[in-house]
Amino acid sequence: MGTKPELSVITVNYNGYGDTVALIDSLRKYLADIPFEAIVVDNASRTDEAEAIRRHFPDEERLVLIRSERNLGFAGGNNLGIGAARGDYLLLLNNDAFVEDGSLRELIAVLENDSRIGCVSPKIRFADSPRDIQFAGYTPLSRITLRNSLIGFGEPDRGQYQASHVTPYCHGAAMMFRRETVERVGPMPEAYFLYYEELDWCVRIAQAGYLLWYEPKATVFHRESRSAGQNSPLRTYYLTRNRLLFARRNLKGAYRWLSILYQTAVAVPKACLAATLKGDRRNVSAVLRGWRDFWKIL
Repeated sequence: MGTKPELSVITVNYNGYGDTVALIDSLRKYLADIPFEAIVVDNASRTDEAEAIRRHFPDEERLVLIRSERNLGFAGGNNLGIGAARGDYLLLLNNDAFVEDGSLRELIAVLENDSRIGCVSPKIRFADSPRDIQFAGYTPLSRITLRNSLIGFGEPDRGQYQASHVTPYCHGAAMMFRRETVERVGPMPEAYFLYYEELDWCVRIAQAGYLLWYEPKATVFHRESRSAGQNSPLRTYYLTRNRLLFARRNLKGAYRWLSILYQTAVAVPKACLAATLKGDRRNVSAVLRGWRDFWKIL
């Protein structure tokens, strides 16, 4: 590849060939005015999907393909892509997301015009109901329950979230930052494997003195369903373990132990009871394994 790109779009693929191809198609169609490269990290898919993607785009010089021989998780896969990126601006974009216009330029403009902003996310809407909002910023994370909310989630987009604003966290499905930010803050933490890693990283970015930003002039569509995988044992396991891990890594003093106590005495038993009443033994096991494995890694 010759000319240095302005923007490096990094996406992690895991058995998601069709979604990844659709994402690349959308970038090629709508980013015509931005010198970009698309870096696809194949996270040990069952078949060599990196090679399949290359065959689908045989003449696309802006496409960089990296295949990992083992699944490095969300953070590890993105970190591989970040290490290969050549752009001044880096965008982490889920492979099941896509764009339908050139508004990603607005995210670059935010970072160009305000050096205080370390990371920015666009408005995110659901692909299966494209007028409905998935993300218009986050509420703060409770220091006890370790939960927060997506602003605007499920609401029809009537323009009610068109004001740019500081957000406690950017959204892992679409977050852009300068190269210098990651050089200063360091890579995304890989201890989580799945869930909470981008929140932890946003804490690090904020601690380095940067603002985190929501920019509604840019829009990304996300194929994640509002109900997809809500009862997956894999999701249950990592959310249980990683809420506790996030507390240990990021909360101080009494709040650290109050949050861990809450998870142990309230959240874990409540989740086990709810799964038991549904006859869902796999999720009961996932909750208990997540809680147990947190204590193993202390």
